[in-house]
Parts: sequence; C-alpha cells; structure tokens
Amino acid sequence: MDVAAGAIPLGIKLAYTGFMAVLLPVYLRNYGPTNFLYFCDVALLLTLAGVWMESSLLLSIATAGILIPQIFWLADFLANLFGWKVTGMTDYMFDSQRSAFLRGLSLFHGWLPVLLLYLVWRTGYDGRALPIWTAIASVLVLVCYFYMPPPSATRIGIAPVNINYVYGFSDEVAQRWMPPWAWLMVALAGFPLVLYLPAHLLLKQLMPAPAP
Repeated sequence: MDVAAGAIPLGIKLAYTGFMAVLLPVYLRNYGPTNFLYFCDVALLLTLAGVWMESSLLLSIATAGILIPQIFWLADFLANLFGWKVTGMTDYMFDSQRSAFLRGLSLFHGWLPVLLLYLVWRTGYDGRALPIWTAIASVLVLVCYFYMPPPSATRIGIAPVNINYVYGFSDEVAQRWMPPWAWLMVALAGFPLVLYLPAHLLLKQLMPAPAP
C-alpha cells in the first residue's frame, strides 16, 4: 500500500473525522446498517481510513468508484431543486419524512468528490484502484440485488430499499425498460465501463503517481 507521509494536513484529517463521528451514529439510528452498502457510504469509510493512513490506494479506490456517480447525483439534485424531474435518485433529499439535518448530512455527495480529488492530488493516484473497486462494487451489487429489499411505494419508514439502484433509479418502483436480470447485467458490466473506467483513465492522466 503506497503512502506519501505527511501529504494530508492534520486539519483535514480532524475535520473529516469529526464529520464521520456525526454521520455514522445518525445514519445507523435513522437508516440502519444496510445503508452502508451504498457505494457512496463505502467510499466514506475508505476515505476515513485513507486520510489517516495517508494511503494513495484507499483514496484512489474511493475516487475512481464515486467520482462520476456523484456528478450524476449532483446534477439530479440540482435539477430536483429547481423542479425538474430527471431520474428520481435524489428524491429522498426532498422527503419530509427525513429531517433537514439528516438530509443535510447527505450533501456530502457534493463535496466528497472534490475532497477526494484534492487528497489524490496530494498522495497520487494508484492504478490498482480500478480492478479493486470493480470487484468491491460487483459484490455489493449482487448482495443488494439478491438480499436487500426492492423498491416499494408502500414501505413504512425510511430504511434503505433498492440499494445501489440494482432495480432502477426509483425507490418506489422497479424499472420497466428491461427484465430485472438484464438490468442486473447492466449494473455488473455497465457500471465499470461507463462510471469507473473513464474516471480511472482521467485520474491516471491528470494526477501524479504515488510516492515510492
């Protein structure tokens, strides 16, 4: 595991740890442990370990995995904010069942990619991130498809359903463009090709290599 000692300022480590010290118990109490199967929440945990270990590999894995998906999240959120319905993936940010504080914590989707880009610029981008994240994400997709709850328009409470969009983008109804198994194949093959590989190539091109 490549490490560039002293690359990450202590202030960032403490600030991020403070944020996670708030988010973790709040999410566990409101959403339950299955919420941490989401790609973005896995990236949060990888980042927490990565900043303290100053690990280019851990930070690179998180960045390659969520950089492009979080851009889509942010675009959908901004569209929703101005009353334009796009995918529905950020509808929960406007759900009155969730407190403003709980929804405010989820704004990390907007700033985490920026932080990760800074951290990877400081520590270097490790090309091993692509196959490792692809393996992690594929396992998460399969677990969420076979073992986690599907979308439901009648669910009670805010416990996660359709984690990682393995049934489509809506938490209320599964997609109807194709059979469920075909969507699963799209998630397993399409996510790496459309989301992770382009981020990997961009990071390889723009970011420094890890310190030896």
